[in-house]
Amino acid sequence: MHVKTNDTVVVLSGRDKGKQGKVMRADPKGGKLLVQGVNVAKRHQKPRKQGEEGGIIKKETPIYASKVMRVCPKCDKPTKPAHSFDEDGRKFRVCKKCGAEI
Repeated sequence: MHVKTNDTVVVLSGRDKGKQGKVMRADPKGGKLLVQGVNVAKRHQKPRKQGEEGGIIKKETPIYASKVMRVCPKCDKPTKPAHSFDEDGRKFRVCKKCGAEI
């Protein structure tokens, strides 16, 4: 998967097109992400304990990873990360637009 937890992403298509958010959880097996403030659904919740309030809560729901693109922290543009290696053989992600390490 091209996106990891704590990455900042921008949504490319759908109802929330153009919104940016932070990846809270990534599910590589299912190919989905949970992005903060994106794909928000309203859920009706009953009070479970005495004194607890019920009501309508807003909750983020997962979206497909193919609908988002990583945002470079340096140039602040959406980019698909390239991979590069340093002298020690360690693999790291690089922005294709500005060349900065992500």
